[in-house]
Amino acid sequence: MEKVIIYTDGGARGNPGPAAIGVYITDAAGGVIKEHKQAIGNATNNYAEYQAVIVALDILRQLYGEETPRMEFELRLDSELVKKQITGEYRVKEPSLMPLYMAIHNQRIDDFPHLTLTHVRREFNKEADRLVNEALDGK
Repeated sequence: MEKVIIYTDGGARGNPGPAAIGVYITDAAGGVIKEHKQAIGNATNNYAEYQAVIVALDILRQLYGEETPRMEFELRLDSELVKKQITGEYRVKEPSLMPLYMAIHNQRIDDFPHLTLTHVRREFNKEADRLVNEALDGK
């Protein structure tokens, strides 16, 4: 089964403040498949982290279409809170995050039966972080 690794990050300068997301997708050997960066307006860090996951799943669906259910995906993010909320280990308490949580679960996760979420330390998420900063800097 083909494995794809997805690194996501979201950030805001100020909290809330100008925010952006970064999505960095590789194959199992580390070869770059796709990079995506996007400013998302004013938001909190957690909102941006959720938005990055949503965009990443949408990109994967666009890239792999009907092959998606037969592939293995590992989503790596440096927000332990968002990872644990998505996996159900923590409850979503912030009302503004609930629609994003619901969007992930109702419209996206079911399309990825072989998806795992992994929390990684920030130093292992440098490429997605770079993309966030480039989007915030208008590069």
